Amino acid sequence: MKYLLVLLTFTLAACGGGDRFEPSISEIQVQSLRYGKTAVILLAGHYLRADMVAETGSCTNPSFGTNSTPETAILNCKVTATGPLPMTLRSAEGKTLYSTTLTVPMPQVTLKTSLGSVVVELDPQAAPITVNNFLAYVGSNYYTNTLFHRVIAGFVVQGGGYTAGLVKKPGQTAPIALESNNGLLNLRGTVAMARTDVPDSATSEFFVNLVDNTSLNYQSAASPGYAVFGKVVQGLEVIDAIAAVPTSAQNGAQNVPTTDVTITAAAQTQ
Repeated sequence: MKYLLVLLTFTLAACGGGDRFEPSISEIQVQSLRYGKTAVILLAGHYLRADMVAETGSCTNPSFGTNSTPETAILNCKVTATGPLPMTLRSAEGKTLYSTTLTVPMPQVTLKTSLGSVVVELDPQAAPITVNNFLAYVGSNYYTNTLFHRVIAGFVVQGGGYTAGLVKKPGQTAPIALESNNGLLNLRGTVAMARTDVPDSATSEFFVNLVDNTSLNYQSAASPGYAVFGKVVQGLEVIDAIAAVPTSAQNGAQNVPTTDVTITAAAQTQ
């Protein structure tokens, strides 16, 4: 793993005659540890100082907050993977001050809809490009006031690209590479990206599989299917309720709910 020198902005601990007390860390407390976000980790101890070295693995670019002190250091780093996160703090002389392993949970997004809330767990290990793309839309509040605009009972419910009146929402970013050959299948309750006939064309729209849709799975380069990147872990009954909403043809589009089903908010909650 890569060792990164942590430059602290708080006052250095020192003793008389130019000698320094050896830093010590007694415990750490995790305030925030979410995939794709900046972690906030409190280090409690004594004589914490600027020449400590942090080994933080997949939590990159560590730095200490300006409100850190020699007794409480606030470590920030960018979380780039899920699962075990080994973390070691060393003195400038290489002595281990504290070593532990934290656990980064799978990211979850809560979609608040006009029919109830749905929690989706994402799999960045299997579909990193797709998950990061989805989280970017979530983080920019893009999905607020978008519709589930395509509903086909016994197949899928699709949303994330249109507002009331079936108006295409502006602000979509560049299309992403298709990650359908990732081992995840289009089973009931899984979430996948919608796209055109062009494989690398997905932007913001996604769908939830209402049944096991084996025809949507990756078959070959000539029949690449659709990229699954997560699953519903809470609120599948809400998805089923959306699937039961009557639909009609509107503005040249088929299977549009006759009553708007709206995503009122979307946020990363884990």
